[in-house]
Amino acid sequence: MKDIDIIKLYFARSEKAIDETDKKYGAYCICIAKNILFNNQDSEECVNDTYLRAWNSIPPKEPHNLRTYLGKITRGLAINRYKLYSAEKRGGSSAELVLSELEGCIPSGMSVEDTLDEKLLIKAVEDFLRRQSTEKRNIFLRRYWYCSSVSDIARDFSMSESKVTSLLYRQRHKLREHLEREEII
Repeated sequence: MKDIDIIKLYFARSEKAIDETDKKYGAYCICIAKNILFNNQDSEECVNDTYLRAWNSIPPKEPHNLRTYLGKITRGLAINRYKLYSAEKRGGSSAELVLSELEGCIPSGMSVEDTLDEKLLIKAVEDFLRRQSTEKRNIFLRRYWYCSSVSDIARDFSMSESKVTSLLYRQRHKLREHLEREEII
């Protein structure tokens, strides 16, 4: 089913909207949540919460890109759940590592999540990513949006882990320079 038809189901308040959303984007949302939470049950709960948020927000919102809209909701919910768990046990995890890697590029005094909500920063990061090759952009997004592990990225892009790590390091450095030029930092 096409996104426009799924959105029409939401506007019609048809429960079929949730079923169709799950069929088309369930695996996508689970993947995002698992990369952050590393727990099947928590990831499934997060995705169910995503469907509830979508149900409550469509209408009045009419997302232009349903996949991105659902992915953003899922990511936000998973990060919030992660923060709750990490506050309880204060352990270091790979999600914390991924977010901390980016904090060196982001203006101090704000968390990565807070700063990424700033429209100016978002535009600057989008501009930076548009100027990168497709491969570099995809690797950057896999690491910092989807929170994929370096080993998974290396496998999927047929690279060594050290090459992925080096490429990400250079990308963060270039992003920081770009943000400095844009006077965001």
